Amino acid sequence: MRISLVSEHASPLAVLGEADGGGQNVHVAGLATALAERGHQVTVHTRRDDPGLPETTPFAPGVLVHHVTAGPPTALAKDDLLPHMPEFGAALARYWRSRRPDVVHAHFWMSGLASLTGARNLPGLPVVQTFHALGSVKRRHQGDADTSPADRIERETTIGHSVALTIATCTDEVRELVALGIAPNRIQVVPCGVDVAVFTPHGPVAARARRPRLLQVGRMVPRKGTDVALRALASIPDAELVLAGGPPPDRLDDDPEVRRLRTLAGELGVADRFVLLGGVDRHEMPALFRSADVVLCPPHYEPFGIVPLEAMACARPVVASAVGGHLDTVAEGRTGLLFPPGDPDALAGAVNRLLADPAARTGWGAAGRRRAEAHYGWDRVAAATEDAYRAVCAGPSPRRLSTVHRNRSAATASGVA
Repeated sequence: MRISLVSEHASPLAVLGEADGGGQNVHVAGLATALAERGHQVTVHTRRDDPGLPETTPFAPGVLVHHVTAGPPTALAKDDLLPHMPEFGAALARYWRSRRPDVVHAHFWMSGLASLTGARNLPGLPVVQTFHALGSVKRRHQGDADTSPADRIERETTIGHSVALTIATCTDEVRELVALGIAPNRIQVVPCGVDVAVFTPHGPVAARARRPRLLQVGRMVPRKGTDVALRALASIPDAELVLAGGPPPDRLDDDPEVRRLRTLAGELGVADRFVLLGGVDRHEMPALFRSADVVLCPPHYEPFGIVPLEAMACARPVVASAVGGHLDTVAEGRTGLLFPPGDPDALAGAVNRLLADPAARTGWGAAGRRRAEAHYGWDRVAAATEDAYRAVCAGPSPRRLSTVHRNRSAATASGVA
């Protein structure tokens, strides 16, 4: 098949850990590569954020990255990209007229807008949508701090009714989509994946102190729950909390979230046990996971969460907040423990339980590795995604872009966001 993956802000070539670089980048890169390994031709369309980027760049055998000019060729926050989506969609339409794919798979809601615009005048071209995060969830948890466009939720609902199929990454997301009015028969669950050939229990181990090591990995944003982990650390004797993510080490001092967390660590009396690594190169992550006794995943909310998969693939037990994809990926009492989000006492209790039981850590780690291989390897995820593509290609033509979306696209194109 000729497959177009549209990922407007999350390029597979991006540096992870900063600003908007995270799980979606990993997902798109892993899915594209795995689909190509199954014999498909894959093009990833992402927004040009540097004037020096070529129009196309080979990424992996069978995978091409297409840099779409839409808005200024510079880095922009994803919440500022909406006004440029009509231009992005028009560029996709031109590209697809001469290089028509068999199926389009949009990643994130703004990619859905652009993909539906690009496919509008190409009858029979199905568009599949993966949201990765929903505005309704973000609004619920962030309230007035939510920087998304005001009508994001309405637009996401329109996308869900307009595409041929929505691929949800976990069962919790299905409930959210149904609450938006998307029919269950227009939703299919295919989880995110992990490279089980890279993230393995065997190999180099990062240097570590002799004290127990708790590892958290993720972007430097409040919703990731590092404040909860720090409060828990105060009740976990002798352990260190190592945080990997955020800006490079030489820029950590300039990051407001880093300053907030360091201040909190000082107030809690755990500053000497809180280690900030900053951004870590992707190829160094397996060794870092192997160095941990327990991997913490304490976000206040998490649409899916790839970190538990990477930890389990490296045979490390996970303690995660009971939210989003964690409810699917972490097998309670077998590969890790779940705790109520925002509850540092519950987190500390779970971690202390594991630190006191080396045999459980070893057994749960081994079970996590088996679970990652059985359910979340990219070969399995790509096969399930391919099945979804073939189903929409064989079915009736997807509904055309709704009048609501056409009107909104036209308004945005004229400068009304």
